[in-house]
Amino acid sequence: MNHSLASSIDHCLVVSLSDQTLTLFRKAKTEKSWPVSTALNGAGEDNDSGCTPRGEHRIRIKIGEGCPMGSVFRGRRPSGEIYSDKLARQFPHRDWILTRLLWLTGCESGRNRGGETDTLKRYIYIHGTPDTEPMGKPVSHGCIRMRNSDIVELFDLVENAMPVIIQD
Repeated sequence: MNHSLASSIDHCLVVSLSDQTLTLFRKAKTEKSWPVSTALNGAGEDNDSGCTPRGEHRIRIKIGEGCPMGSVFRGRRPSGEIYSDKLARQFPHRDWILTRLLWLTGCESGRNRGGETDTLKRYIYIHGTPDTEPMGKPVSHGCIRMRNSDIVELFDLVENAMPVIIQD
């Protein structure tokens, strides 16, 4: 995996689509890595593609601090629900966004920022998902999914405006 851009930034996250991992770098050294699940449709930047956008991004806003594990989010707000098997059976087709969200914004005009390729307007997040969902294989609708305990850990290690590099 090419981490040359990561080595030039003091601290950042690198998402590898081929490895299905998210890695936290501090001072150009790997601090921690987690398995993730990116888009079933693969890599791509176009609106409504269901793909995970590549390139340089930043964390626009952190959402969910202090919410209980398994909190359900709708429209980036806690719904008041806590994920359970019963809730999953009640809403079998819901794309579950749980526990914490890191809303991403693109940094590259024409690639992932502005027009028909805007990551922020596509509502691309790093977020928690039911622990029954597979990690290490692409099955999301474009977002970067993590285990709930992993997103809580990551959430506490990052800050708004932190660089996020998504690469093949």
